[in-house]
Amino acid sequence: MPEMCEAQRGGGGGGAAPDVDVVTNGGRRKIPAHSSVLASASPVLGSIVQRRLQKERESGKTGGRAVVRIRGVTDDAAAAFVRLLYAGRCGEGGAAAEDGEDMEKHAVPLLVLAHAYQVPWLKRACEGAIGARLTADTVVDVLQLAALCDAPRLHLRCARLLAKEFKAVEKTEAWRFMQENDPWQELDLLQRLHDADLRRRRWRRKRAEQRVYMELSEAMGCLEHICTEGCTEVGPAGRAPAATPCARYATCRGLQLLIRHFSRCHRKGCARCQRMWQLLRLHAALCDQPARCNTPLCAQFKLKEQEKAAAKAGDDDDKWGLLVKKVKAARVFSSLASRKPMSSSFSQC
Repeated sequence: MPEMCEAQRGGGGGGAAPDVDVVTNGGRRKIPAHSSVLASASPVLGSIVQRRLQKERESGKTGGRAVVRIRGVTDDAAAAFVRLLYAGRCGEGGAAAEDGEDMEKHAVPLLVLAHAYQVPWLKRACEGAIGARLTADTVVDVLQLAALCDAPRLHLRCARLLAKEFKAVEKTEAWRFMQENDPWQELDLLQRLHDADLRRRRWRRKRAEQRVYMELSEAMGCLEHICTEGCTEVGPAGRAPAATPCARYATCRGLQLLIRHFSRCHRKGCARCQRMWQLLRLHAALCDQPARCNTPLCAQFKLKEQEKAAAKAGDDDDKWGLLVKKVKAARVFSSLASRKPMSSSFSQC
């Protein structure tokens, strides 16, 4: 491989002639290489070369080249592997990704060789090349390859595609072959998909709960705003409603309609009135004003909650306390989020 060695004679080769022959499968091809380049690129190849050279010295043979055999892949794939080792040696690991032709033709055997000979930068490049061409027809085979070669990035991409296009994967020949010959692997994949679906549902449920807590936190802010300053339709006692809507008018508008209904409704078991009672109780649990609060029934609810706490209420009180803690946390997060743009504007000034 004289043309390949020219690029690095001034570096890892040190201007010396090749001292190693990389022999491909069946001995059909010999690729001259430098032991220093192979040893610096791969610790496994470095150990093999060192043993071969030591054996040559002990046998008294001088002037010959040590032989390193690469089995299990085609001649072209082995030649591409050595070529990429040289390219990575000269480019410090980045040239492998630029050699698109070798990656496109021999990505799978290169991944196997990079894993076997411990070349991490080449392994990452092969994972990216194989993952970029991943399809529903090849995902089962590539998933097995990723497990055998300990390629977590490629395994993750396969799992995502499998979960996304499972119906199409079920119709492939690779999936039917796995069902017939390796039912345990099929069971493992189905269990992984089931666990991933459970995690996704749990995440969506938590997001929905957090959205409810944020809405309740915003409603508490609007309730304090209505009872303290007033909005367009409802205001504190002795003060006319505001002429212009506030910044959170969408929430304030619904809350004002609920307050007006609450003040006029006399039906027992009204769902809207029950909702207003719960909002007033939640405000009392969150209110930290030591003086008189303008929100109606705040002092009465505080006194009632203190009596319940002294009597050590049951499970219902525990659930209510958990709700109060969640809404408090949501208020803290929303206040921090509102302060962040203000702090950034100050830093720009």
